[in-house]
Amino acid sequence: MFHRFFPTFTVFLLFTSVLLSAQKSDYSTLTISDSLKENANAIVRLNQIDIVIASQRSMSIKRKRVVTVLNEHGLDAVEASENYDNHKPVRSILATVYDAFGKEIKKIKKADFRDVSAVSGSTLFSESRYIYLDYTPIQYPFTVVFESELETSNTAFIPQWIPLNDYAVTIEKSILNLSFPSNLGFKYKEFNFSNFNVKKTVETSTNLSYVATKIVAQKEEIASPSNSYLLPRVMMGLEFFHLEGVDGVAKTWAEFGKWYSEKILQGTIDLPEETKAKMKALVGTETDPIKKAKIIYKYVQEKSRYVNISIGIGGWKPMLAGDVDRLGYGDCKALSNYTKALLKAVDVPSFNTILYGSSRKRDIETDFVSMQGNHMILAIPNKDKYIFLECTSQVDPFGYQGMFTDDRIVLVVKPEGGEIVRTRIYEDTENVQISKGVYSIAENGDFLGKIGIVSEGTQYNQKFNNDKLSPLEMEAFYKDYWSTINNLKIKKITFKNDSDKISFTENAEITAVNYGNVSANKMMFALNAFNQSTQSVKRIRNRKNPMEISRGYLDLDEIEIVLPANFSIEFLPSNVEINGKFGEYKTEIIKKDNNNIVYKRRFFLKKGLYTNKEYDEYRLFREQISRNDNAKIILTKS
Repeated sequence: MFHRFFPTFTVFLLFTSVLLSAQKSDYSTLTISDSLKENANAIVRLNQIDIVIASQRSMSIKRKRVVTVLNEHGLDAVEASENYDNHKPVRSILATVYDAFGKEIKKIKKADFRDVSAVSGSTLFSESRYIYLDYTPIQYPFTVVFESELETSNTAFIPQWIPLNDYAVTIEKSILNLSFPSNLGFKYKEFNFSNFNVKKTVETSTNLSYVATKIVAQKEEIASPSNSYLLPRVMMGLEFFHLEGVDGVAKTWAEFGKWYSEKILQGTIDLPEETKAKMKALVGTETDPIKKAKIIYKYVQEKSRYVNISIGIGGWKPMLAGDVDRLGYGDCKALSNYTKALLKAVDVPSFNTILYGSSRKRDIETDFVSMQGNHMILAIPNKDKYIFLECTSQVDPFGYQGMFTDDRIVLVVKPEGGEIVRTRIYEDTENVQISKGVYSIAENGDFLGKIGIVSEGTQYNQKFNNDKLSPLEMEAFYKDYWSTINNLKIKKITFKNDSDKISFTENAEITAVNYGNVSANKMMFALNAFNQSTQSVKRIRNRKNPMEISRGYLDLDEIEIVLPANFSIEFLPSNVEINGKFGEYKTEIIKKDNNNIVYKRRFFLKKGLYTNKEYDEYRLFREQISRNDNAKIILTKS
């Protein structure tokens, strides 16, 4: 009986193997439905992540990602790369490339991947590495099958499952499989599942699985909130975890902060006695802690330089302060910790602060105690508030947060425990730009003008590096800034950066030929020469996303206009006032005499989160402003 059954069983196995092999290699783009290609630059055929947490000190992450790239804009969707270090080695990595018909073109093994330092400036020593596929396609479409496996003892940082993380990419299928011991306090949190085909398929005391299928490519819509508030994702964490060689347990932010301070940061801020003495000499007899901190911060900016190793890539334990002192460089953790050590030497307390650094505001999830964030800054107590220092910048004013760390929930790590706070909020009216100037128009329409512009708040952030531009960069910037003045020439420009007041002043002298359009005995030109709102707000039919104005601002302009002597005013634009939910706009045109006009403008934009239905109202609001900013005066030659 056994012998009679064996051949039949063998044939069945062979037949099954052939079927599976055919299915496995079925990467032809011809089988992809047109509906999945719509609006897509790439299609993720499969993205499967298998995470096995074997114990508090052991986690493996296996990934298989199959991506069909339809055109050159879809190359970033391949994501054939891994970050690794001594605590997270790459056990295997492989990529196989197929043509449009599913025929294998090339197999790229680990030795053929590019393996570089994760630090900006690869000559610097770092354990953090980045291995990635460096493949140049010969034709489109093509498909990449990427497979990797990593192991790590750092179970504190379980990667988020993000089935869809970009626009113009279709997800055919994305799978997460996670297994874990039942005694480690596993937890998870779901975000933004509504309107997406995402399902939880398994949930037990030791397993969790999700699948996302047929998520069509999303169109990017301007003025949308960040993807973390729009696209589906799952955060995961353990109450009993391991990080940088140390076991940890934390159910609250207070417990987490205390553990991080005692177990990870402890022993990292020792400095040579010579450096401590130097800092004490530097502050001299100054007793005010904030003034002492300013002196130390300036020293750090002049002495050290930043190298880019993001939190989660370069580990969570900072370089030793003594090493930063000796080498003169570090990442955000190292420089924040080094500044903390220098401040301690002059008896100024400060605390490491973990957050998401980006111009797109993102909060620490306060109801999910876990490893979060991608950046570190420093918090100095100042009465009942904190002054936050961006220690990676060699140019930021003391205590200035700009647009990278402002107005978001962060974790301040203190010896007695973690504290959740919000960073500095720049109110809309603080983000001010004040312009005062004068220009004259010659009889032939030529323009000669002077303008002084003072920028503060987040508007300071957009300007204060202009004094470091090369002459060519500066010319390009201001030709774009004053793009409504054709044939612009900059005669002279000077800057004043008041880092104490956090105020940046530009003084410019400019000329332009034919600014006034002369035809027969008439001349016409836009009164608002220096600060026209040229932002085009695109019409979006059937908009899906809410609309966000993440930062408001206030522009105040007062410009004197000298008209040519032999012309009289035929038409002068009316004063305008617009008030609405998005802001306020007002212009006032004062005729002093036949040849002198004063143009005043006030534009106030409010930050806020609005529904998708309100987008059209906003578009019309901005169109009204653009139209009025371009209002023209008509002169007649006497």
